[in-house]
Amino acid sequence: MDPSTSSGGGNLGNRFEDLFDFSVALDAQSIEMVYRIRHDVYCRELGWEAVRPDGLETDDYDRHSVHCLLRRRGTGEPVGCSRLVLARPDDPSFPLPFEVSCREAIYRDQVDPAGLPRHDVGEVSRLAVMGGFRQRQGESHEPVTVDNRDFESKGGQPRFPFIPMSLYLGAAAIARRLNVENVFVLTEPRLASHFVRLGFDIHPIGDAIEHRGARVPSLLSSSKVVGNLRPLIKPLYAVIDRLVTRSFEAHPDALERFRPTPY
Repeated sequence: MDPSTSSGGGNLGNRFEDLFDFSVALDAQSIEMVYRIRHDVYCRELGWEAVRPDGLETDDYDRHSVHCLLRRRGTGEPVGCSRLVLARPDDPSFPLPFEVSCREAIYRDQVDPAGLPRHDVGEVSRLAVMGGFRQRQGESHEPVTVDNRDFESKGGQPRFPFIPMSLYLGAAAIARRLNVENVFVLTEPRLASHFVRLGFDIHPIGDAIEHRGARVPSLLSSSKVVGNLRPLIKPLYAVIDRLVTRSFEAHPDALERFRPTPY
C-alpha cells in the first residue's frame, strides 16, 4: 500500500499541518511545555529519571539547547519534543551528551567530534513522544518509535512517521539555520536503519552501546538533509523548515542568541 494513500491522501506535509502545530520553543510557556512532556515520558512513563515535584525534566544542557515542540492542532494537546544541544558558549570544549556516553565507542579514525570546530557541532537529544501517540504492543519502553505501521491511523490517534520525523527534521532545520553542519544523534539501531530507508543522510560513527537499551551514535550533515530524502518525506521537511523560519521570525533576537560563534 502506498503510505501517502494510507495516511489519508495528499502529501505528508499537508497532512501534517492538518493535524499538528510545530514550533521552535522560544518563549517561557513553550519551553515549560517541553520540560513537562519530557517529565511525563522520561520520569513518569519510563522511569529513566526521578519524578520531580515541579513536573519539569531539565538538565544542564538545556541552557545551551534549542527546543522543538509538537502539539495537536486545535486542542493544543502536547505530542512531543526534541532539542538541539549546542556547544557551550562559555566552555566550547565541554562535551556533548553523546561524547560522554560513547567515549569508548566512537570510530575516531572516521570522525573525531572533539577535533571538529565546536561552533559546527550539535546533538539531537531528549526526543520524547507522549504515550498515546507512540505506544504499540511491546514498545512502551521507548520514548519514540518508528516503523511502517506509523503510516496508519488507529483509534483516532494519528500514527504517522511524521510525529518522530518532524522532531528530527525540526532539529536538522534549526541546525541549518544556525549554520551547524555536524549533527550527532544517539538512537536505537532499528530507528537509525529506518532513517536511512527514508533517505536521511545519516551514518553510524561507532559501536552500539548500552544506554537504556542498545544505542548507536550516528552523524548527519545538516546541509545534506534535503537532497536524499524520499519524495514522500520532502514535503514534510518543507513544512517543518517553513515553521522553523516562522518561529525565529517571531523572536528575532533568538537567531543571534543561539547562533554559535566561531571559536
